[in-house]
Amino acid sequence: MMTLTQELIDLLSLEKLEEDIYRGQSRNLVGKRVFGGQVLGQALRAASYTTDRPAHSLHAYFLFGGDVEAPIIYQVDRLRDGKSFVSRQVRAIQHGRTIFTAMVSFATPEEGLNYQHHAPDVPAPETLQNEKQIKQGLLEFVPENVRNSFMRDRHVELRPVEDIQNPFRPQPQLPHYSHYVRTHEQIQAEQDSIALHQSIVAFYSDFTLMTTALRPHGLNYLSPSLQCASIDHAIYFHKPLRADDWMLYEMEATVSASSRGLNFGRMWQNGELVCSTVQEGLMRLREIETQ
Repeated sequence: MMTLTQELIDLLSLEKLEEDIYRGQSRNLVGKRVFGGQVLGQALRAASYTTDRPAHSLHAYFLFGGDVEAPIIYQVDRLRDGKSFVSRQVRAIQHGRTIFTAMVSFATPEEGLNYQHHAPDVPAPETLQNEKQIKQGLLEFVPENVRNSFMRDRHVELRPVEDIQNPFRPQPQLPHYSHYVRTHEQIQAEQDSIALHQSIVAFYSDFTLMTTALRPHGLNYLSPSLQCASIDHAIYFHKPLRADDWMLYEMEATVSASSRGLNFGRMWQNGELVCSTVQEGLMRLREIETQ
């Protein structure tokens, strides 16, 4: 039986159709639309196929929701191949239109000035419950019609640092959230590559980041009065990392205004700040029709 980690690797491994044109498959991971992390991870992987350097930044816009029933075509434009930096533009195309676009920059690793914030003081992952254990404790609150999707295993393991609030009875909270994350199994040597690890990190960088800005309002992705969607996403890779080792993902929201929320993330591994993320999301309240 295929493991969840191998399923994720297969999802982020694209089929080459033509030079710089690739096809990725879609999976129903979060509902009717393609999960944004899937497109982020596949787009980064497509760009990585055109260079042997690791990525250092990605800047992306989500233009349309993706169809989970259809594959996605990724077209890579080679904008620059310099001595220090390589620049790529990626378009994700589905049903004849561009649903996502990204600029990706790659760089040769080099030594230089070195500084970082102090790593947060949080419990070790081994002392925390995983997401599945926490969800088991909430089953009595979960409506029968969504119980299967609520309990479905993710392709990565999450261990929240803070106490998890009942999502079916949300209350206002501070705009901060942290969890540990890694793949369920170690990545085998024959598949191990920097590009794959970065693509997996891009995939799980989208989990819960946008919803951090909902916390002060006592809302979440289940709130019936809320329309929410990712607008853009940026990732900065600072240092080498492994997606199959525990990563502390620390998130905070700084502002919600004009029906949008701005969220920042920092990923820590072995005391090193290895990755940073930024995402703005749509947070639009809508009227609920009554019978």
